[in-house]
Amino acid sequence: MPHDPELLAEVKAWLSRAREDVAIAEFEFTATPPFTNDITFHAQQAVEKALKGFLALHGVPFRKTHNLVELGHACCELDASLEPLLREAAPLSEYAWRFRYPGDPTEAPAEEAQSALGVARAVLGAVLSRVPFEARP
Repeated sequence: MPHDPELLAEVKAWLSRAREDVAIAEFEFTATPPFTNDITFHAQQAVEKALKGFLALHGVPFRKTHNLVELGHACCELDASLEPLLREAAPLSEYAWRFRYPGDPTEAPAEEAQSALGVARAVLGAVLSRVPFEARP
């Protein structure tokens, strides 16, 4: 059954933004030293936007939130096979605010940033594999 072109465009927009966040995070690793705080933020954002794109495809409303547990739960109701990966992604929720403001801790360790980016890549890939080709950026 063909999908509505407007819906596909919305999903593609979410996934394009998610892909952009991954690309930004990858680029930030090229700096010396890498911008690890921003890498973790963009990793969280990539997961958030990928999940919102998946929910949009299925007509599931979502509120404005950075909570990956909430979004992940809604996605798992649609596709339970996502659960192990989204459990791994859930801790990235805190990167929406952690390391973004003055105070402790002040810098994300490089290993933590690399791990967060790896999870973001995996979530984006999993979502892309579950959406119609026309909705992929």
